[in-house]
Amino acid sequence: MASGKKSREKRRAQSAPPPVQSKGGPRRRQASPRVLIGAGAAAVVIAIVVVLIVVFTGGGSSTPKGVPNVGSIANGLPAAAEVAKNFSGIPQNGMTLGSPTAKVTMTEYIDLQCPFCQQFDTEVFPSIVTDYVKTGKVKVDLKVLDFIGPDSSRGRKAMIAAGDQNRAFNFGEILYFNQGTENTGWLNEDMVASAAASIPGLNVPKLLADRNSSAVAKAASAFDAEAVKAKVQSTPTLLVGRGTATPTVVALQSPTDKATLVAALDTALAG
Repeated sequence: MASGKKSREKRRAQSAPPPVQSKGGPRRRQASPRVLIGAGAAAVVIAIVVVLIVVFTGGGSSTPKGVPNVGSIANGLPAAAEVAKNFSGIPQNGMTLGSPTAKVTMTEYIDLQCPFCQQFDTEVFPSIVTDYVKTGKVKVDLKVLDFIGPDSSRGRKAMIAAGDQNRAFNFGEILYFNQGTENTGWLNEDMVASAAASIPGLNVPKLLADRNSSAVAKAASAFDAEAVKAKVQSTPTLLVGRGTATPTVVALQSPTDKATLVAALDTALAG
């Protein structure tokens, strides 16, 4: 998305990611194992610094001026009503969406700044939720990474904190519908607070305070370790598995390759 006075259509055309190909050509966003491992160590240092800041500044949990303490669609960002409808009536438990007794689990590795993740989660994921998650067949286990930049880290901590109120998927989807250009500062404090305020019933001050907790830092480090173990090299990375069986990577040919994902889910369900 370009800046300046260019039209919205031109900005969209300039920022649209190239198609993902299975061999050669442009690829999805890459996260090297070294970056992921380093992120885990960095998270520990950041957590210590954050704790010291909180201690000496009085907490930092206050809601920014003009942002309500309790989220609602009336105060929401664009697409807030659509997001609320998409996840209405579906159980969420931390970073997991769907029935705990679902036969198949889809694990999704994302970065909130990743444009390919944005394409998948706004164009493909809603129909997967309707057809497979709402029906109790599949549950989704979300792993949030932050390899693109500081905005990714800020968003990840807030999303994990939203998970503590069982609204992580709402939070992530709101950000995807309002995503800006990578590392331009779009996912700043105001955006985090506004996204939180777009989720009906969410306690905004609690989310802002919880994101700086040791529990959130620990969860973020765990995601990095799991990504290294799973050999995640790009986002979005999807794995599908049934029960305790080792999940397999879904080789999407593009961020909007719904057919390949549906085939993987149907095969797992049939097994």
